[in-house]
Amino acid sequence: MIFIGIGANLPNPAFGPPRATCGAALERLAGHGVNVTARAPWYASAPVPVSDQPWYVNGVVAVTTELAPEALMAALLAIEQGLGRERGARNAARTVDLDILAYGDQVIDAGDDDRLRIPHPRMAERAFVLMPLADIAPDWRHPANGRDIARLLAEMPAGQQTEAMADAAGLFGTEWPGGKDA
Repeated sequence: MIFIGIGANLPNPAFGPPRATCGAALERLAGHGVNVTARAPWYASAPVPVSDQPWYVNGVVAVTTELAPEALMAALLAIEQGLGRERGARNAARTVDLDILAYGDQVIDAGDDDRLRIPHPRMAERAFVLMPLADIAPDWRHPANGRDIARLLAEMPAGQQTEAMADAAGLFGTEWPGGKDA
């Protein structure tokens, strides 16, 4: 299975609140040869590491594609750019973020943070990734460390605020734990 993480915490001038931009990103996947086969509910999460930036909308999708990992990453970056993502400092607020979380059982690590790394190097430390992933792939195992998703969640560092959004299946514009319109 191939899993993609999606998130945003800034409004987009063309699409509106973060969840609308996340939805627009998902719609654009098909135009790049990526088919969504399962989508987790949306989650609201406090920034990690802790900061004063707005809460995020996060989700995970399972996809199929003929694209190799490098080409898939290029497609995700093109979607981000098309949705106005401007890259700045690491962990900065953003209008959209798309990451390859896992690509089957592949482990790719060029040892350089600017290169593709699969599985995503910090996914096992992020509740906003593991909780939605568990919703669509409860039997998934991390290809690098062999731990199942239940164990990864049990080992999660404390203090991460992540919860399913009240209308997690879809509608836009409801209040959420971050106190802002999602």
